[in-house]
Amino acid sequence: MRKLLKSFKTEINPTIEQKIKINKTIGTCRYVYNFYLGHNKTLYDNGEKFMTGKSFSVWLNNEYIPNNPDKIWIKEAYSKAVKKSIEDGCTAFTRFFKHQSAFPNFKKKGKSDVKMYFVKNNPKDCRCERHRLNIPTLGWVRIKEKGYIPTTKDGWKIKSGTVSVKADRYYVSVLVEIPDVKIANNSNGGIGIDLGLKNLAIVSNGKTYKNINKSTRIKKLEKKLRREQRCLSRKYENLKKGESTQKNIQKQKLKVQRLHHKIDNIRTDYINKSIAEIVKTKPSYITIENLNVSGMMKNRHLSKAVASQKFYEFRTKLKAKCDENGIELRVVDRWYPSSKICHCCGAIKKDLKLSDRIYRCDCGYVEDRDFNAALNLRDALTYEVA
Repeated sequence: MRKLLKSFKTEINPTIEQKIKINKTIGTCRYVYNFYLGHNKTLYDNGEKFMTGKSFSVWLNNEYIPNNPDKIWIKEAYSKAVKKSIEDGCTAFTRFFKHQSAFPNFKKKGKSDVKMYFVKNNPKDCRCERHRLNIPTLGWVRIKEKGYIPTTKDGWKIKSGTVSVKADRYYVSVLVEIPDVKIANNSNGGIGIDLGLKNLAIVSNGKTYKNINKSTRIKKLEKKLRREQRCLSRKYENLKKGESTQKNIQKQKLKVQRLHHKIDNIRTDYINKSIAEIVKTKPSYITIENLNVSGMMKNRHLSKAVASQKFYEFRTKLKAKCDENGIELRVVDRWYPSSKICHCCGAIKKDLKLSDRIYRCDCGYVEDRDFNAALNLRDALTYEVA
């Protein structure tokens, strides 16, 4: 049977010593990543050859650290995590050379999502029990959500994982090898999903998933966030006058981070539940549109609304769920006029405006614009399988 790698992410409760070790390792990984970028930039300016991640790792351990005793603290961090940060830098450069992304940026302290990577090397590494997980160099770490990660006792194998910190809370994400149990035949017909700003998703079966950002709960949290951000700005102004301290600013920063994290978690949770509900209907295929999100983000009036809808995350998680359940995910080209085509007669209404929320065709067909687009996506004949 073919094996499948599935990730599980949950919050952990490390001791004070473990927290210090995690923060030190993450800080070292960030420093080494930036050092790798800076070193290659210097080599390029001097007209020298680009240094790969493997060559840099050998040079760092055998030449640079022995000649610079003040950098010996790099050796104190978990070596696999440091090596992974160099590999990430090398991947970023490779993507840049292939014109797939922009030039790699330096990771700023406290503002970058740097993680501590770990991998199973020995049989005793990465063992998991109901309430705790064994992580290399950290030892046994308590898990807050008991029984969520599959245990070693039941025959599950953890291949690798990462430890991350967000708003002073610690999380572990692990890759577990599971059997690929695909549902062989989904007897129901296919569905089309039209993603939008007014509503998150309109499904061709008549189900509409509302925009969570318009809910009272999110609006209250955003209002509170604006208030706390104003308070943080005032503290920075008072620091210049000598009326505030760095300790007060750090406390206020943490308040703002926690609010950001809470809002982000609510949005992610809603996406997860919406996708789970769609997949439970067991369609034979799901068709979505390949949205030009980067182009939509250039519109300064809509950029905030587009970012808060998390279209990329929706598509990524939908793809993972479809793979898990044996459902074909079809992606229609972004130039496909799903909103402008009449589902009844097939005519294209070229003068349709964005403000026209009801689609009216000359043949007498009247339907909601987004629902009409979902029906057209379901019946689309030209598509790519994701």
